[in-house]
Formats: sequence, C-alpha cells, structure tokens
Amino acid sequence: MSDGFARACGYDGDSPALLDAFEAIRQCGIRQARQEHDRRKAVIDGLKLGEDMFLAAIGPALSAEEAIEDATRFIIFWRNMPRWRQERRLPDLVRARQQLLLARFFRRYGRRIWQREAA
Repeated sequence: MSDGFARACGYDGDSPALLDAFEAIRQCGIRQARQEHDRRKAVIDGLKLGEDMFLAAIGPALSAEEAIEDATRFIIFWRNMPRWRQERRLPDLVRARQQLLLARFFRRYGRRIWQREAA
C-alpha cells in the first residue's frame, strides 16, 4: 500500500527507506484522522442530551441556520485577512469550523436524535 501512496505523492523511485517513510506518514495521517473523528464524536455525543445544550454550544446564534451563516461569514472574512492577522485569529477559525460542523449535523439530524433521546 505504501507504493500507491508514494506514487500518489509524486514519488517515482524504489528506495525502501523512502517507501517506509511514506508508509509512516500515511499511518500517522490515519491515526490523526481517527483521533479527530473520535474528538468530534465525543462533542456530538455530549450535545445529544438536548436542544438546550446545542443552542448553548452555537451561541450567540439562535438556530442552526444562523450558526451556519455566522461561521461561513467568518471563514470568508478570515480568508481575506492578511497572513499575520490570520495567524493571530487561528483559534477563532478552528472554533468557526467546529461550529459549522455541529450546526450542519444538528440541522440535519437534530430533531430525530433528540426525539430518540427523549423516548
């Protein structure tokens, strides 16, 4: 499998050391993606307890649609900032992306989840 990843990255050689390095990079990326998925799932599981928890998490927005608009507006605003300001506002970008992810998820599945949790 490391040959395929190395080729996809543009490496055409056959050095075993470099192929092992590409495999290590691929495995590290897979581990990191799984950790991020588990972190996001833990946040969503915490918000399944009720709509009030979700609204508190996306505040000051009053609905999922409003939270999506706010997060999208900030991401566009962030992309138009100078590089030095982007670096200072990076935590805000992370929060906006997480808010966007949560709002999209709960806009689509929230009602069903909260009905199931209430039953």
